[in-house]
Amino acid sequence: MQAIEISRPGGPDVLRLAQRPEPAPAAGELLIEVAASGVNRPDVLQRSGAYPPPPGASDLPGLEVAGSIVGGHAGELAAAGFKLGDRVCALTHGGGYAERCVAPIGQTLPVPAGLTDVEAASLPETFFTVWINVFDRARLQPGETLLVQGGSSGIGVAAIQLAKARGSTVIVTVGDDAKAQACLALGADFAVNYKTQDFVAEVKRVTDGRGADVILDMVAGDYVAREIQCLADDGRLSIIAVQGGVRAEFDAGAVLRRRLTITGSTLRPRTVAYKAQVCRALRERAWPLFEQGKLAAVVFKTFPAAQAAQAHALMESGQHVGKIVLTW
Repeated sequence: MQAIEISRPGGPDVLRLAQRPEPAPAAGELLIEVAASGVNRPDVLQRSGAYPPPPGASDLPGLEVAGSIVGGHAGELAAAGFKLGDRVCALTHGGGYAERCVAPIGQTLPVPAGLTDVEAASLPETFFTVWINVFDRARLQPGETLLVQGGSSGIGVAAIQLAKARGSTVIVTVGDDAKAQACLALGADFAVNYKTQDFVAEVKRVTDGRGADVILDMVAGDYVAREIQCLADDGRLSIIAVQGGVRAEFDAGAVLRRRLTITGSTLRPRTVAYKAQVCRALRERAWPLFEQGKLAAVVFKTFPAAQAAQAHALMESGQHVGKIVLTW
């Protein structure tokens, strides 16, 4: 089969089209004939050498795919409500940049009715991440306010839609006015251009001084101190990436006095059992929202898989709104 491999750690140009043996599904896994592969920030980090795959995972990048089931134990598939030929999307341990990819059955979801394979490939990584960090760990409730740092990212557009569909107010930060308009069109209530506005002041202003109940942060670094300032009492800060650095200095006294929670997680190292639990929650509580028109896949641009380098360059440019997807 054809696959995109990382020839050496480096920039986008180290991605190359190669021939690889077709993987074989083990117990509890299925084999997908891949139609489309989502591109995510962890792929970029893996390519640069900063995010090695966990033990036992494929060395190929790619954490989400969509396509058709072409292999797996019939009984195991049936127990999960699948059969050969079904169109599915899946969260993988790696190996998604390939014509065929294995995935745990418990991390596999049907393609929502009405969505293409390209659209479906844009969903698993971001929706798993948002569900875990916004709703499980940070416990966002209907009527509360969510601040999303980087609202136009793949994570951001998923967070906007899920939070709005579940009855929350959403504030986003973005880098330009066009991205602000895109986020507002997706349902965000307020958009802050962090290059021209102080997001702490703006969050306080639009919440009448109360602050955000939950913040989804992909920056960390010096953002943490500012985020503590604009959290409401009993607020929760959920960190999912450290693009601004791993070190932060903040007022720990404010955390104590105002009963704040700082949490975070990474998805890839979690167990299959845990991810299967999240998968079930998404299938029951989020996937029906696509059919109801309350959620949509937001795909900014697609590239033929052989142009994976261009896809990574676009992601690193930060010019996209939503997801970037490779097609096979």
